[in-house]
Amino acid sequence: MYQGTLFRPGASPILYLDRPELQSASQQKSSLDLLRKLDKQSAARNPDDTELAARLRSYDLAERMQGSAPAAVDLSKESDATKELYGLNDSVSESYGTVLLRARRLVERGVRFIQVVSGGPETLTENSWDAHSELERNHGTMSRMVDKPIAGLLADLKSRGLLDSTLVVWTSEFGRTSYGQSGNGRDHNPWGYTQWMADTYDMHATVLQLLGLDHLKTTFLNNGRSERPTVVYGKVVKDILA
Repeated sequence: MYQGTLFRPGASPILYLDRPELQSASQQKSSLDLLRKLDKQSAARNPDDTELAARLRSYDLAERMQGSAPAAVDLSKESDATKELYGLNDSVSESYGTVLLRARRLVERGVRFIQVVSGGPETLTENSWDAHSELERNHGTMSRMVDKPIAGLLADLKSRGLLDSTLVVWTSEFGRTSYGQSGNGRDHNPWGYTQWMADTYDMHATVLQLLGLDHLKTTFLNNGRSERPTVVYGKVVKDILA
């Protein structure tokens, strides 16, 4: 029910955004009204079915998105200077720059939470940060991909006055060991990694605070036990809050 909308790479990041050519707006509305009626009847019989509740909300969201999302993801009206700022003129940084530029457009439109990932799930050295081999070439390629777009996003947010109301959190998955693996790679190191805020638990507590949640009172059920996202640590870093 609370999942975000996944954007795909490329010029059409959201699937099925356009109405079918042979269907009019009134026909689409009639179809959606019928679906809502049937689903609400089913929901009344199954009040604890969260998947059904999510489906109802998704239909409403899809209808609203058809009116607003196309403009949000369309980069054609962005200036050449802005595209240059995000590295869209460089094949190395173009893909990541594109998603960060779209992220800025979403921020402008009031989207409250945006997550961007660099590097796909592929295990190929040139497509992922998972440098079990060829670490220097891997991290060099990936760093060139993200460096200019990240700097461009921060500069762009600041110039538009959006950085005053936007918390940007950058963190890596985990670090790498100091010893080699397979000759020229590194193994996983969960005890050393890079992020823009000094303490992991403090970072989580602060992000939760900005999302309107008290980390001391927020719990989730894990293996039958109620736990906090910050475990037994963490404090809100109030100095960075407006």
